[in-house]
Amino acid sequence: MLLVDLTPGDPAATILGESATPEQIADLRQQLGLDRPLLVRYGEWIANIAQGDFGHSIRSQQPVLDAIVERVPVTLELAILAQLMAFVVVIPLALYTAYRAGRRADRLVNVVTSGLVSMPPFLTALLLVFVFALTLRAFPATGWVRIGDDPFANLRFAFLPALALALTELAVLTRVLRSDLIATLQEDFILSAKAKGLPTWYVLLRHALRPSSFSLVTLAGLSLGRLIGGAVIVETLFALPGIGQLLVNSILAKDVVVVQGVVVFVALVYVALNVLTDIFYTILDPRTRVTGA
Repeated sequence: MLLVDLTPGDPAATILGESATPEQIADLRQQLGLDRPLLVRYGEWIANIAQGDFGHSIRSQQPVLDAIVERVPVTLELAILAQLMAFVVVIPLALYTAYRAGRRADRLVNVVTSGLVSMPPFLTALLLVFVFALTLRAFPATGWVRIGDDPFANLRFAFLPALALALTELAVLTRVLRSDLIATLQEDFILSAKAKGLPTWYVLLRHALRPSSFSLVTLAGLSLGRLIGGAVIVETLFALPGIGQLLVNSILAKDVVVVQGVVVFVALVYVALNVLTDIFYTILDPRTRVTGA
């Protein structure tokens, strides 16, 4: 709230336009409550949030929660699709590189994943647009179609932004799972399984993958929260009507109530995902469960 309040510009002047007189701007500021001290407005906002009231947009007077709920499906679809795209590649790629650790394919994957981790999402998105939208013309660069209107068109519009989000997560998760698998493959129970003559694929999938997945599960839960938060840049670049675009537009309009509402909503989602991750972790590894004396 403080950061938005300190940025140049006046929400009332933005709403009324350049032709507004100082008196009109002052009247609108009073109507919107912007003439009150920052601490007073912040205290009222905290009290309202505690009651589940996210307030109303300064610019449109739309309830903030309604504005968020309208845009959640877009952001949530991108995050889930990006997560699925990442996992489709992560598990087989990590299994393969861990089994062939130190060889040419493993070194190549390490170089590629290192590059993806260090590349900012906006640059990844721009490269994808240049290659797949402008050069190959395989996917649209901007726009959105709701999944209920046309599922196929929806996937075409969602593919590039979801891929832009997925690539960084794919690189991180691959490196983590590969590292854990390499350590697991040195364990005695793995060597025993190999000595019994079990097929390599069976040893990897049945014996090595599960004990190597604990870090992956934790990171996957956190990454879904990061994907929702990280959609801000991607949604802006691809002109998608999600939470990220709502946040950027609200910052530019100095609509502090909407900005605060979006930040709180994303924070709550992140906390909820952390709790669900912890619960799933205890299911995956019973040793972490807390038992009574």
